[in-house]
Amino acid sequence: MAQIFHRSTNFIARFTVFSFIFIMGFAVLAVLQAARSPYMTRQNITREQPVQFSHKHHVGDDGIDCRYCHTSVEISAVAGIPPTKTCMNCHSVLFSNAGYLDPVRESYRTDTSIEWVKVHRLADFVYFNHSIHVNKGVGCTTCHGPIDQMPLVFQASTLLMQWCVDCHRNPAPNLRPMDKVFAMDWKPGADQEELGQKFMEERKIRTAAELTSCSTCHR
Repeated sequence: MAQIFHRSTNFIARFTVFSFIFIMGFAVLAVLQAARSPYMTRQNITREQPVQFSHKHHVGDDGIDCRYCHTSVEISAVAGIPPTKTCMNCHSVLFSNAGYLDPVRESYRTDTSIEWVKVHRLADFVYFNHSIHVNKGVGCTTCHGPIDQMPLVFQASTLLMQWCVDCHRNPAPNLRPMDKVFAMDWKPGADQEELGQKFMEERKIRTAAELTSCSTCHR
């Protein structure tokens, strides 16, 4: 009986199967890589704002404490966006006629909030509390990066689950003396691991098992 299929058929079949597996594997890896890209995580992307507020000028140059504007950061889940009155405490005198600040003055005159563009956007199913982190000794720059050097704020970290979990598994390297939580220039010393462990005990920070429990962040 004559051979129905050419002898190369087996090779073609194997090549097709392996090619399909390779392409699917590559596609999965590409999707996973894309999910971690700055385009998806919004990392290092500046956002245009109604008023181009510069943290570099206010924090870096003028030395204004974070808590002057973000008044609820130590007592609330959210750091809080300051009302326009906070801006006008200074700008009713400083640069009071600058056209650049017209939206601020108009907001104050009409008692209408400025619609700031949110930069750090967590998923709705994630619970994050600013106050617990601040009160345990996690500094602003640990998560927000060099905020005092940002003319326009950008998201310095990925905010991916892995990024959070890495710290929750071992918080010690990110814990500071309490008087340095809002310091922009703080750097960990050579004894940070030992000091961090001491802070964990003193501040009664939970174990890694508790901090990485699903219900800690997903409530």
